Amino acid sequence: MARVVLAMSGGVDSSVAAHLLLEQGHEVIGVFMRHGHQSPVACEVGEANSPQLPIVERLDHKQGCCTAADAEDARRVADKLSIPFYALNLDQEFGRIINYFVEQYTAGRTPNPCVQCNNWIKFGKLFDYADSVGAEFVATGHYARLEQDVAGQTALLRGRDSSKDQSYVLFGIEKKFLSRMLLPVGNYEKVVIRQLAAKVGMNVAEKKDSQEICFVTSGRYDEFVRGNREAIDTSGELAMVDGTVVGQHNGIEGFTVGQRKGLGVALGIPKFVVRIDRETRRVTLGDREDLQRQELTAADTNWLVDRAEVPSQCEVQIRYNAAPVPATVELLANSRLHVRFDQPQQGVAPGQAVVCYDGQRTLGGGWIE
Repeated sequence: MARVVLAMSGGVDSSVAAHLLLEQGHEVIGVFMRHGHQSPVACEVGEANSPQLPIVERLDHKQGCCTAADAEDARRVADKLSIPFYALNLDQEFGRIINYFVEQYTAGRTPNPCVQCNNWIKFGKLFDYADSVGAEFVATGHYARLEQDVAGQTALLRGRDSSKDQSYVLFGIEKKFLSRMLLPVGNYEKVVIRQLAAKVGMNVAEKKDSQEICFVTSGRYDEFVRGNREAIDTSGELAMVDGTVVGQHNGIEGFTVGQRKGLGVALGIPKFVVRIDRETRRVTLGDREDLQRQELTAADTNWLVDRAEVPSQCEVQIRYNAAPVPATVELLANSRLHVRFDQPQQGVAPGQAVVCYDGQRTLGGGWIE
């Protein structure tokens, strides 16, 4: 069949993806990408194919995706399946992800580094590596599907398991790469993937899914942001929607639109972050209904279909775990997008992605302004 470079994270999904690709007759090369920010307990990594692997132990005790244990899990799976396995040092490239994360939170926005990691590294730099080893395809363990449409173009579809669908985080991939991507687990339910892992004797069959951003090993986004930028003051007022000041905060990087917990002020009844103003450094709080938005604009759009094929009526998704909702969309100049929801939506957060769908097909999207 074909030579395939597979991103192996040490999790059950990419591990079973390797098994499925081999069953299909492909020649599989497993790659573990060292792309996590080093914590104080991290050690150095060797070059590709070195027995040394990255150690980035999480201090929050949550499941990440680039710890020493993950690297060893990936290597054990590769050994079991008798496929070559390499650890690639992408620390320098991943610095771009960290800079983006820090800059967005400093600007009062809510970044999505997992989307950008897919865009810039998993389906960016990994294609460079694939080309260097003569591989035709790059594969991952994402829950999404690829099919040919009636025009012979490769379409990105939602995963078969709607509860695990990851098409949202793949919207920003360059359209030209779709025909060179393989997503082996996208046609399966998660429970079946775990059963397959157990059937073939993989030790990762019951391994927990990754839960947190891999490079924030403390679990505290605000602390990470402050520790990775110059010393600047982003503190300011906490105020209600009517302008009444109710407290002070240590920095806008500690907040995101829609947040209810950890506001730093006790008001007796639940309040939510409604707005974050970078210029005044004011964080505005309000009731749940104050979060409602009828429309949004997005910038830096990326389309996986021709722009002329984007329908004016489609479904949009404003967060990874949000339900898709019907909306009217208009493509604007300068790679911008206007979305008007059929019904007002809560928690429209600047910095997050809005992704458009036509049924099961991922059309593309942009970044909420």
